[in-house]
Amino acid sequence: MQVHIPLKQVVDNSYSITIDSLKPVHFDTKVAIVTNPKVAGLHLAYLLSKITAKELYIITVPDGEEYKNQDSINIILESLFNHKFNRNSLLIAFGGGVIGDMTGYASSIYQRGIDFVQIPTTLLSQTDASVGGKTGMNNSYGKNLIGAFHQPKSVYIDSHFLSTLPEREFGAGVAEIVKMAVTFNKTFFNFLQTADLKDPIILQEAIKQAVQTKADVVAQDEKEKGLRAALNYGHTFGHVIENETKYKKYLHGEAVAIGMVMANNTSVKMGLMSEDEAKSIKDLLQKYSLPVSYEIEDINSFYETFFLDKKSSDSTITFILPLSIGGVKITDECDKELVLSVLKDFGIDS
Repeated sequence: MQVHIPLKQVVDNSYSITIDSLKPVHFDTKVAIVTNPKVAGLHLAYLLSKITAKELYIITVPDGEEYKNQDSINIILESLFNHKFNRNSLLIAFGGGVIGDMTGYASSIYQRGIDFVQIPTTLLSQTDASVGGKTGMNNSYGKNLIGAFHQPKSVYIDSHFLSTLPEREFGAGVAEIVKMAVTFNKTFFNFLQTADLKDPIILQEAIKQAVQTKADVVAQDEKEKGLRAALNYGHTFGHVIENETKYKKYLHGEAVAIGMVMANNTSVKMGLMSEDEAKSIKDLLQKYSLPVSYEIEDINSFYETFFLDKKSSDSTITFILPLSIGGVKITDECDKELVLSVLKDFGIDS
């Protein structure tokens, strides 16, 4: 005996990404701005001069990747319950990728889902993390292993927030821009090689191209069933580095930069990329003072940690490898010994 539930439907999750100075906006509902002390101290007054709402609250969570956990999610949820938020209420993620991911995740589970808006304040979150609806938190097993796909209602990218960005944070954002150029847009990569991203006009163009590249990919593969996984270039290796260093030594973009170099070396060994191409990517990363080396203490332990990656399965590891510059290969057929040889090149005794 069977009972059929006909749930097939078309859901339009489309939204706009505005790259410009923030314009005044009013929300006729309860709104909570989720931020951290650092961003609030620098930019909350500016945001509050632009945002009004029927009721407006500020929720502050600790600053840093190590706080991207259930305790911080509970802070957000408890505040929403205390202020009697309902399904028509709205969250605003005001900060970098950590704030964006946690706010999005909290909004996806509060009363089974409410709307949220992204107002990213770092270069990394403006070019990557705020776009595409990936939300989540970390746990002791790894990064972003708990989460949901929950698209924002809109994204507002204002370069005003980048004026106070530390040098390392800026470089971390550049890493994500380079990632998208290498995997999908050789013309964009060539542009980046000669561009001065410290120039505000050139930077805004780079942000626009990076966002458009990611938007095109997400539009084709929202739930990461295929093509979108290519945007994790550098992340398979980078997430292990973050895990090993307890998210304290490197910013996310810095770990991704090292991960890209490791992925490039894998591609070179497999004949998918020339050494000259790998060097040009490495040179571009170093131009913005990004780390490109890492000493692996135990290559076998490093290899085993790959299996905690969401893209991997019980017996295979999925690697995202560049095909020259402007192309990408998603594969679970990398020979273990070849990968170990790449890791050995980064070994502490190498």
